[in-house]
Order: sequence, then C-alpha cells, then structure tokens
Amino acid sequence: MSQSIISVIGKDRVGIVYNVSKLLAENQINIVNISQQLMGEFFTMIILVDTRQCSKTPPQLAELFAAEGKKLSLEIRIQNEEIFHAMHRI
Repeated sequence: MSQSIISVIGKDRVGIVYNVSKLLAENQINIVNISQQLMGEFFTMIILVDTRQCSKTPPQLAELFAAEGKKLSLEIRIQNEEIFHAMHRI
C-alpha cells in the first residue's frame, strides 16, 4: 500500500483534525491532500495519504484507525486508493 484514502465522519467538535493528524504522524504516514467539510453538526474529512514509510500492514492500519475512531466517537476508515476509486465509480 503506498497511497490510501482515510475518511472521517462524526459529530463536529474541537480536536478532530489534530487527533487524526497526530495518529498519522506517529505512524510515519504523510498527508498528500486533505479536505474537510461541515454538514450541519456533522464533520466529514477525506485525506489522501502516503503510507510508504509506515511499518504497519493494511489490516493493522485498518484496526488502528477503527480503534481510534471508536475512542473519539468517529467513524475512521482507511482504504487503498485504487479500491476507494473502484468503489466510488458510477
């Protein structure tokens, strides 16, 4: 896995970007592009990341982000970029 898409969805509050960015930095994952939007009281963020320097496997990363999401009351998913695009093609 070299590039992946991380999606973050949940109720808006202070510190979401900080907490997700901190987890990325701790795992040597570089942000390539990021966009976020508020939809009413809900926060959404999509991050394109480079995982080449990360030592964790894709399943380990998925588990790590799911656990962090649960801790923060957010849904956080990570997918390989190619799989993400294939799933969202119309």
